[in-house]
Amino acid sequence: MKALIVDDEKKARQVLHVLVEENCPKVTEIFEASDLLSGVELIKKEAPSIVFLDIEMPEHSGLEILNFIEKEVHNFEIIFTTAYSEYAIQAFQLSAIDYLLKPVRPSQVKEAVDKAITFLGSTQINKRLSELKESLQNSNFKKIGLPNADGIKFVNFNDIIMLSADGMYTNVSTINDGAILVSKPLKFFVEILQNINTFYRPHRSHLINLSYIKEYIKKDGGYIVMENDKTVSISNDKKEAFLTIVQNI
Repeated sequence: MKALIVDDEKKARQVLHVLVEENCPKVTEIFEASDLLSGVELIKKEAPSIVFLDIEMPEHSGLEILNFIEKEVHNFEIIFTTAYSEYAIQAFQLSAIDYLLKPVRPSQVKEAVDKAITFLGSTQINKRLSELKESLQNSNFKKIGLPNADGIKFVNFNDIIMLSADGMYTNVSTINDGAILVSKPLKFFVEILQNINTFYRPHRSHLINLSYIKEYIKKDGGYIVMENDKTVSISNDKKEAFLTIVQNI
């Protein structure tokens, strides 16, 4: 498997090169480029499976990569290298695009490459990068990328009814696409959706969209009925806060 590192800083390229060599045995060849256009030429020539791409580079940002590559060549997975803020990291996560925070650590590299390999063949990188660029330009996030058995499904927040834990997976119930089994734990969604005020976690196994509460039932200790007729328990320590919230919806 081939990989390409695109970064204008020579030391950064060298460090990442060594980390990939030492921690990612499936990567057998590593190429380097000092700017985006040189990287594009190497992509066309060598057809790498994984591209490590710096965002902040002179002349062209890494985010512009698909402006220079024909759609039929979009058969690689991108891992961005960045020193971006927490806000930008949320945009990466919502777009299902992986990233390495500088300074890069060995465990990060191995985990990112392993995840990238699972996406190969169904990367949908064009769609995912478009969503990322939109998120970075717009302070109001609107969609989330949901990795599933068929690839990645982009869903509007407003179309999500609820999310339920299923071991290391999450069942996402939606208005238009039914139930989607996503290969991420509920904890991941709790963390990245914590600033989206329509989502609330009434129980450790559920994250609900308050817009789709159908009914609150007091009996049996109290529970919620959602618009899809699924019932959700409320933890004892959450009841008072939950009732305050629903009274103000």
